[in-house]
Amino acid sequence: MKLYREIFTTFTKIGALTFGGGYAMLPIMHREAVERRGWLTKEEVADYYALSQSLPGVIMINVAAFVGHKLAGTRGSTVACLGVVVPSFVLITFIAAFIQGFLGQELVQRAFFGIRVVVCALIVQAIIKLWKSSVKDTFGIVVYIVTLALVLLVGVPIIAVVACAILAGIAHSALRRRVEAER
Repeated sequence: MKLYREIFTTFTKIGALTFGGGYAMLPIMHREAVERRGWLTKEEVADYYALSQSLPGVIMINVAAFVGHKLAGTRGSTVACLGVVVPSFVLITFIAAFIQGFLGQELVQRAFFGIRVVVCALIVQAIIKLWKSSVKDTFGIVVYIVTLALVLLVGVPIIAVVACAILAGIAHSALRRRVEAER
């Protein structure tokens, strides 16, 4: 029961402190799950994130489901997902009650502007952490550059790029094993 309470409170904290969605969640997730609690390694966070991005649904909930499942199976997954959703549910319920006069206020508009700027900074921090734990060799750099070019310059759909990157990673891994076996 103590582990479930820890999972719930940790993911409630992550859900409450994350403005801007899944990318902004990564630094907080890293601090809580890797540094403070030792539940995950940096590599596991990057793997869960990559997998969550390639699945349908909200990244933050997908990551919570993976972490919760690793820690305590299906119940842990459920508890983590509930924990991450509760703060948003409460906040949205509160805002919905006052929405008519709330969004048009200049103070609220300025607050949202400030939040957007902070979210950009959190996303940059997430990119740096993902880079450090994911791009480890020349192959990773090449995949990064090709992916970035295909998405930004050519406009290839992200799902196609993800599928190709998966196939390239599998092929690279198989080729590397074959070369090592021949030595």
